[in-house]
Amino acid sequence: MNDFIYFFSLQDPNIRYVVIGVILLTASSSIVGTFAFLRKKSLVGDAVAHSVLPGVCLAFIISGTKNPLWLIIGAFLTGWLSLVLIDYITKNSKIKEDAAIGLNLSVFFGFGMLLLTYIQHAGNASQSGLDHFLFGKAAALVGDDLLVFGAVAILLLGLTILFFKEFTLISFDIHFAQTIGVPIKFLQLVMTTLTVLAVVIGIQAVGVVLMAAILITPAAAARFWTENIKVMMVLGSVFGAISGMAGAYISYLAPAMPTGPWIVVSISSIALFSFFFSPSRGILSRLLKQMKIKKRMSEENILKALYHMGEKDKDFYKQRSVASILEKRGFQIPELKQGLRRLKRQGFCSSEHSLWKLTPEGKNKGQRTVKLHRLWEVYLTKYVKIAADHVHEDAETIEHFLTPELEQRLEKLLDYPTTDPHQSTIPYA
Repeated sequence: MNDFIYFFSLQDPNIRYVVIGVILLTASSSIVGTFAFLRKKSLVGDAVAHSVLPGVCLAFIISGTKNPLWLIIGAFLTGWLSLVLIDYITKNSKIKEDAAIGLNLSVFFGFGMLLLTYIQHAGNASQSGLDHFLFGKAAALVGDDLLVFGAVAILLLGLTILFFKEFTLISFDIHFAQTIGVPIKFLQLVMTTLTVLAVVIGIQAVGVVLMAAILITPAAAARFWTENIKVMMVLGSVFGAISGMAGAYISYLAPAMPTGPWIVVSISSIALFSFFFSPSRGILSRLLKQMKIKKRMSEENILKALYHMGEKDKDFYKQRSVASILEKRGFQIPELKQGLRRLKRQGFCSSEHSLWKLTPEGKNKGQRTVKLHRLWEVYLTKYVKIAADHVHEDAETIEHFLTPELEQRLEKLLDYPTTDPHQSTIPYA
C-alpha cells in the first residue's frame, strides 16, 4: 500500500515523467488509431512502426545526438515515406495492400537494423541506449521528452477535433464523401501524417515491435462497448491511459519488468475482457442471446406441435403425453421436458398427471406461429416462385423472426389467403 500511495502521488520526478509520458503516448495514439481501425487499416500502424527505425538511425548519424526532437523528425520522415510508398505501390501495380505493407515493413526495418548495427560499431559513445527504440524503455523518459510528446499529443488532438467530421465521413463511406466534394486526398494525407506522428511518439515507450498494439488495441477494445465514434475515441483514450499507468506501476514494483511490454499486456487484457464481457457485442453476450433465441424457438415449436395435434383432433385443449408430442415432432427428450416446464411457468401450458395441454394463451401463441409459417410458404410460392415442396424448411426458420409489422404487411400483400400451398387452413385470430 505504501508503494501504491508513493507511486500514484507522483512525488518522485522520475515516476512523474514516466507516468505522464506513457499517458500522453497511449491516449493520443489511441485517438488516431480509432480512425485506422474503422478504415480497416490496422496493419498500417505495424508498417509505420517498423519503418521509423531507419529514420531514427539516420537522424542520430546526422545530428550526432539523441535529442528526441531530431529523432522524432527522422522517424516521421521515414514513417511517412513508407505510407506514401504503400499507397503508390497499391495504386500503380497489381500488388495488394497487405503485400505492399509486408514489403515496405521488411525493407525499411531491415535497412534500419543495418544502420543500427553500423552505429553500434562506429564507436560513438552517444549511441548508448539507441537500441531501446526496438523494444522501448519508458523508464528512460525525461522532462525534455515530455515537452516534445506533449506538443505532439496536443497537435494530434487539435487536428482530430478540427477534421473530426471529415475523418468520420471518409472512415465510414469514402465514396459518398467523394461525391459531395470532400477533399479526399488532402484528408488522407492529414490522416497519414497523424498516424505517423502517433507511432513516432510511442516508439520510445514501447518500441517499434509493439507500437502497433498501442495504436489499434485500445480502439478495438472500445468498439465492443459502443456504437458512437465519439464515445469510442474517449473510451480508447481511457483504456490507453489505464494500460500506460498499469504498465508503469508494474515496472515500478518489479524493476526487472520492462514498462513497454507490460503496457501492451495491460491493454491486451482490457481488450480480452471487452471481447468476452461487453454487454452488447461481447462473445458471452452473443452466446447468451443465441441460447435465448434457441429456447424461444424450441418453445414456439412445442406450442406449434400441440396446436397441430389440436387441429387434427378438433380439440386444442386435450391433454397430451410427452410420448405423443415426441411422435408428432422429433424433439430431444430433455429439450422437450425443459421447454414444457418453461411454458408452464409462462402460462402457455398446464400439466396434470404427466399430461400436458395448451392454455388459451398458449393456443393463441401456437396459432400465430402456425399462421406465420403458412403465410411465408404462400409468399415463397407466389412471389419467389419456389416449388411448394421446397418451402417448408425455410418457413420453419423464418416463422420465429417475423415481427407483427411484417406479419401485417404479409397479410395485405397476399390479400389474406385462406390456405397455404399444401391446402392447410391459415388460422387467423
